Amino acid sequence: MSAIEATTTTEFRFTQAHFRELSAMVEKLTGNNFPDSKQTLVYSRLVRRLRALGLQTFDEYCRLVKSPTGSEELHQMAEALTTNVTKFFREDHHFTHLKNKMLGPLIQRAKAGGRVRIWSAGCSSGQEPYSIALQILQALPDARGYDIKILATDFSTKVLDIGKRGRYPLEELSGIPADMRASWTDKFTEYFEIDEAARSLIQFKHLNLMDPWPMKGPFDVIFCRNVMIYFTQDIQSRLWARMIALQPADSVLYIGHSERITGPATGKLVLDGITTYRKVERASA
Repeated sequence: MSAIEATTTTEFRFTQAHFRELSAMVEKLTGNNFPDSKQTLVYSRLVRRLRALGLQTFDEYCRLVKSPTGSEELHQMAEALTTNVTKFFREDHHFTHLKNKMLGPLIQRAKAGGRVRIWSAGCSSGQEPYSIALQILQALPDARGYDIKILATDFSTKVLDIGKRGRYPLEELSGIPADMRASWTDKFTEYFEIDEAARSLIQFKHLNLMDPWPMKGPFDVIFCRNVMIYFTQDIQSRLWARMIALQPADSVLYIGHSERITGPATGKLVLDGITTYRKVERASA
């Protein structure tokens, strides 16, 4: 495919050279990989940036993001090309595992004065960490009185702002189990809000997974689901290794249904359920 030429449905000429230059810049910044099959997707998302900026060509846009003053637009471009698909209690087998196998011992530790930490990596607009918080509150209604915290991170500041507000369209309410809805949400005419008891358990923070990580762990549970699919296998392997380095033995890592653990991490994890891995000191041969 040499170019997406201007037609009645295409405003701007977008060549493969444009695609490769811009996608390479985003990959360097975020690790997100864009094979040639994504050229149309990249075009459809970036034409909105050209319109917003009043630019006439992708040549102008390339010059802008490469310029000394283009760092803010580079971030805007990366956000535009980041896919954020999520919902409450997505892949619910993970929450069943969390409830049945993890929360009992973790709550006992918290009641004894211990520390419990969970990381939602690639949290998007917050539905995942709020689902975790609601699952904790069902088991321990006064959880905010203990040292229990959920770290929720994402590259996109726009989706993090949504998560911090904890306000969602009414049509998403059905994704939350009825008993949790009754206890931990407030329903309004056009939206609902997550209760402060759940919001208080979560810290939303901006994080580019390709950068140094400020947190040191340890994390008893990590949710990193449908994030790695956008990276090359080499980057995936390095990120899996970095994650489990922050986890103690017997902690758990939940991954997406289409993802696989690769690289050095495979020697330190054993399967403990559907796309669920438990860290061990040394995996069995």
